[in-house]
Amino acid sequence: MRKVLLLLLIFMVFVVMMASAKANEFECLVEAIYHEARGEEFIGMLAVANVVLTRKESSKYPNTICGVVHQAKTYKGKIIRNRCQFSYYCDGKREEFKDVASALLATDVAEMSLMGIQLKQTVGCTHYHASHVTPRWASDPHFKAMGQIGAHVFYIDMTP
Repeated sequence: MRKVLLLLLIFMVFVVMMASAKANEFECLVEAIYHEARGEEFIGMLAVANVVLTRKESSKYPNTICGVVHQAKTYKGKIIRNRCQFSYYCDGKREEFKDVASALLATDVAEMSLMGIQLKQTVGCTHYHASHVTPRWASDPHFKAMGQIGAHVFYIDMTP
C-alpha cells in the first residue's frame, strides 16, 4: 500500500510540473537527477541538472533532455551495457524510485533548473564523474576541471 501511495504521489507531482516542460522531458530530467545524485544535498543534485541542460543546449549532444539522458552506444538496436553518457541508464538495473525524499528533492531540483536556476560553478560544464573514480577522459587536456560539488567533479569541454 505504501509503495502505491508513493508512486501516486510522484505521479501527481509530475502532472503538476508539466507546465514547466513537456512531461516526458521533465520526467527524464528527474530520472537523471535522482539516479545520478540520489542521496546528495540540493546543491549536488542541481549541479547534475545543470550539466544535463547544458548538454541539451550544446550542438555536440542531442537537443532534448531525454535524448541527452538516454544517449548510449548501441549494437543492432540494443544498448551496449556500460556505454551510456549517464552510467545508471545502461548498468543493467531497473530505474526505480525507492528513496521518497530523494525523489521529491529531484523533482524540486528539476523544476528549479528548468526555470533557469544555475550554479556559478557549473556554468558551461558538460561532464562530471563521481569523485571516487577517474575516467580516462578526465585527464584529457581538453577538459578543464571546475571543482567538486557534492560527490561529483565537474568539467568544461574545451574542445573547439
